[in-house]
Amino acid sequence: MKQIRVAILGQGRSGRDIHGQHLFRDTERYQIAAIVDPLPERRERSRREYSCDTFADYTELFGRNDIDLVVNAAPSKFHVHYTLALMEAGFNVLCEKPFASKAEDVDSLITTSEKTGKLLAVFQQSRFAPYFQQVRKVIDSGVLGSIVQINIAFNGFSRRYDWQTLTSEMGGNLLNTGPHPLDQALQLFGTDAMPQVTCIMRNVLSYGTAEDHVLLLLQGEGRPIIHLEISSCSRFPHATYNVYGTQGGLKGDTRRLEWEYYDPATAPKLQLVTTPLCRPDGTPAYCSDSLTWQKGEWEPETGAGLFEAMSKDFYDNLYLTLTEGTPLIITPQQVRQQIAVIEECQRQNPQIYGQ
Repeated sequence: MKQIRVAILGQGRSGRDIHGQHLFRDTERYQIAAIVDPLPERRERSRREYSCDTFADYTELFGRNDIDLVVNAAPSKFHVHYTLALMEAGFNVLCEKPFASKAEDVDSLITTSEKTGKLLAVFQQSRFAPYFQQVRKVIDSGVLGSIVQINIAFNGFSRRYDWQTLTSEMGGNLLNTGPHPLDQALQLFGTDAMPQVTCIMRNVLSYGTAEDHVLLLLQGEGRPIIHLEISSCSRFPHATYNVYGTQGGLKGDTRRLEWEYYDPATAPKLQLVTTPLCRPDGTPAYCSDSLTWQKGEWEPETGAGLFEAMSKDFYDNLYLTLTEGTPLIITPQQVRQQIAVIEECQRQNPQIYGQ
């Protein structure tokens, strides 16, 4: 089995705790060959942990022909620039989220990938989340009927004070957390059309300049309404998913989902009544409907945690792409739609993203 030699830019929470940990375990298919980080203590730790080469600057990789893949887990504001330079230097690149903040930057990345013939992938691993796969399975089965609205909430309560609270660093909830639920939302909305976007942002608790409360509505003719919240000031967060359908609904979070639906073929026949409704004794009555509800529920299989499971499925697909030419499940073209939505959200909130 071919072993993919990987260089990782950055040894922060993403570069070390997600990519580094997964690749270090998957030694049959991947080998961490190099680490790039400007901090000496991180380079020293990487030499101990991975027994690999270390560099202070990503350009020190240039000219090496023993690297099959570079993971760009540098700070967000460097994602576009570093990825472009790496592809131009002859490397396949996996870029962390956020992929970019402007659609035109995504276009440049895609064009450079096509020009150089180098692979361009985006680490939107939450597409593989077991709970999201189950939500899609239930919706696609048709038991809920036509989907009217989908509420998605990635909420919590946090007074954040790090660099990811700054607009100058491409921080804020929409670019930090948002790529995960927004990628899922656009899969459910449909990637063949740009949604109508309405977005409200507030800076409430964080100590930086970027938003920490986001309310986003996506809508379009013949599409479900998507109601997405990404808030750091929700002390009592509700379900991660709440799906409204014409024959039932689904609710739940990353650990448990439940859904109920009825079969229209066995439901009582109804017709419109324009006269006052009454009980048998003639007193006023309210509409009643005797439906038989079917129930379903889901919990994840025991074993790998959520982040580990998502990373494994992503890197499984990436390995097949690199070794056998299998198409990427998550493409830069799909992610471009997400970045276009984010760009429109920022345009609608000049109090935060104004000139």
